[in-house]
Amino acid sequence: MSGGLFNPVGGSGLYGLLQTKRRIFVSYHHGGDRAYYDAFSRTFCDQYDVIEDNSLDRAIDSADVDYVRRRLSENCITGSSCTIVLVGCNTWGRKFVDWEIDVTLEKEHGLIGIMLPTGLNKLPARLWDNVHTNYAPTYSWTQIRASAAALMHAIEFANSRPKYLIDNSRERRYRNASFWEVA
Repeated sequence: MSGGLFNPVGGSGLYGLLQTKRRIFVSYHHGGDRAYYDAFSRTFCDQYDVIEDNSLDRAIDSADVDYVRRRLSENCITGSSCTIVLVGCNTWGRKFVDWEIDVTLEKEHGLIGIMLPTGLNKLPARLWDNVHTNYAPTYSWTQIRASAAALMHAIEFANSRPKYLIDNSRERRYRNASFWEVA
């Protein structure tokens, strides 16, 4: 489900690239897309420091939704500037991915969707809402893995989006859905 935090080098111009680091949270379906998260981490290991793997499925052992969301906000999203959602075939129906996007938007952080080469690539509804308003850009896995510069450009673009474009009006998902259900 959820992934980890990355520190991509950020800032303006080459001087800024050498001095500033951004923390990036990566959200994904832990059970289905872990290999892509690992590949993402390995691909950018020279440009990013992997801070930790914060999979909520394992890290927070509680049925209390408010507690889990508070921990998610405090331990994963706070301190980051952008959330990258790795969109695989079942990501759209994962409640924790929805919560991670929800908290990201509450904090007015950047939001990016990366479409994985796993087939369906149906967007999580909350991400779709923000792609539709032009707040959240989407990229293909191939585009982002092409270079560190492509990822840096995507992150800077996402963080520069006007906050009035955020649409976080959708009801929160309280259970996981499967491919055969309607979102």
